[in-house]
This record gives sequence, structure tokens and C-alpha cells, in this order.
Amino acid sequence: MSVFQAPKKSIQDFYAVFDAPHADMQAELNRVTDADYQWRGYHPFGELTRDQVVAQFWAPLRHAITGMQRRQDIFFAGRNEIDGFTSTWVVSMGHLMGLFDHPWLGIRPTGKMVFLRYCEFNRVENGKIVETAMYFDIPHLMIQAGYAPFPQATAAHMVQPGPMTHDGLLFEAQDPQVGEKTLATINAMIGDLGQWNSGLSLVDELRRTWCEDMIWWGPAGIGATYTIERYAKQHSGPFRAAFTNRSKTQHICRLAEGHYGGFFGWPNFTATLSTDFMGMPATGKQGEFRVIDIYRRQGDKLAENWIFIDMLHFWKQQGIDILADLTGEHPVTGSDTDT
Repeated sequence: MSVFQAPKKSIQDFYAVFDAPHADMQAELNRVTDADYQWRGYHPFGELTRDQVVAQFWAPLRHAITGMQRRQDIFFAGRNEIDGFTSTWVVSMGHLMGLFDHPWLGIRPTGKMVFLRYCEFNRVENGKIVETAMYFDIPHLMIQAGYAPFPQATAAHMVQPGPMTHDGLLFEAQDPQVGEKTLATINAMIGDLGQWNSGLSLVDELRRTWCEDMIWWGPAGIGATYTIERYAKQHSGPFRAAFTNRSKTQHICRLAEGHYGGFFGWPNFTATLSTDFMGMPATGKQGEFRVIDIYRRQGDKLAENWIFIDMLHFWKQQGIDILADLTGEHPVTGSDTDT
């Protein structure tokens, strides 16, 4: 049996209890973690302890979105390349769906179905969750509630489906060699992407590691785009044009299993907003990009990519507080208080 089956079962068992209606979430979290548990999340939550994450994130969210269901599209596990393949992480990606019945973060409820897209990385040791990174897409939820958090998207915005192949839930053991090939493909793409200077045209650079009909499922404010040519035109090109002084890529975790893999950082990289982006004016300020990327490999190249970027954290660093602005408060300017 694969060494990943026990950690995967630990997370599945945790979700079964934690996600149940009327669950004692704090008691269940205490059962599967210890006092040193660390949780990293999307702005305005940042870094929380075990005693904070239920009170500040989960309980208010579950109160606001009643009947919440975790609708997973991708589930896999693997060893973390960043720490020399020492730690084991389990990844869950999909949507938290329910009825938006009460305000959350000052966002007005709709009384209708709402989807909060999420991706969660859990580091598991001896059956315990010792560390979590959970990124979601609050601006996407705002749009569903009738807000317009950003003036302009370069690509299309929509509720994002899971893999075209419908095979992303890797509950069963996988061939290790398949995962190794996926990780190698992701690393080759990172080698091209991180330098922003491959000596090739952007389209030719992308063709080295991406399928021609690739799909990039980007966050609200940027959107999704299809095919290499449109991805270059609708996201990658505008993004590179808008930002300068990009730092090297840094990840906390990078792993793969089967045809799926991904990574996250805190932050992944920094860059300076030098021209307009997403309909927002240039600031000349350096900003952090906290990102989760999930990939599906097809053959020798990457076919689909689901992206979670903490846009609220980034824009707050630029002096624009999207949440405060949209909920009737005066926008806050200055440094981000997230750490």
C-alpha cells in the first residue's frame, strides 16, 4: 500500500466529522492537531493558531453559509520536494457550497446558493495535521453577491469546474513514477516562468511545457483563459507587462501524485506594480503574491491549472482595502497588517 494512503485517510476522516452539520469543530480540530498547529489563510485571516481558526474563520463562515458542503474536485498527496521529500502533505481542492443566509466579512447575504472556491494543503505527521495552508477566493464570492471588487478582468470569470478528465480524486494508491513525471513537468515550467527571460517569444516559451489547448483557471479579477495563444494575450502577457522587479520563486511545499501536482508559498514571489493592472492604477510599490497552483498533466505537458492568488492581500499592500471599500467603510491606506 502507498505510504500516502494513511495520511489521505486521516484527512478524509477529519473532513467527515468536521464538515458534518452541527459538528463541534473546535473539539474535532483539537483531536487531529496539537497546540503548535499553524494555519495560513487568505486575507483578512493571515496566520492563525488552533484556538483562533475556528472562532475567526470556520464558525463565522459556517454561520453565514448554511448547509455548507465541501465539493471536492481534486484530492491527492505527496512528499514535499522543498524539504527534500521529508514531509507528507495532502491536498484538497474544490468549492464550499451552501446558502448565503447571513453576512460574512461585511458582505451582504443573498439567500441563494454561493460557491467559495478553495484549495487546502495539510501537512500530516503520525496521523495528525500539523500545518495547513488554505487559500480561497473571497472576491469570487463578492461577485456572486452582486459586488464588483475589481474594475476590469483580462480574462473570463466563472465558477470553475474540476478536471476535464473527471479523475482528480486520487483516493486510491497511484504509481509513483507517474507522480515523478508530473513533478518534473511542473519544475520545467517553473524554470521557464520564474526567469521571465527565456530568450523565446512568450507563446514559444509556453509551448515548451503547456498543451496547446491548456486551460488556466485564474482567480476573480483576472479570470480563466483557454489555449496558449489566449493565455499569453489575456493573462501572462498583461501580467508581465504590469510588473517589474520580480523576485525569485519561493515555495513552502511542492508535490505531485499521479497526474496532479501543485505548490504554495508565503509569499511565492514579490513584484512591483509598474503599470495599470486589473483596471487598477500603477502604484510603483512592491507587493507579495501568495499563490496556490494546482496542475493536471497530460502526456509530457501541463493541460489545466487552477490558481488561487490572495488578491485582497496584494491590493492592501498597494494601499487599497477591497473589503473595507465594498462594505461601506473608508478604504484603508498603508501597509498590510497580515503577516
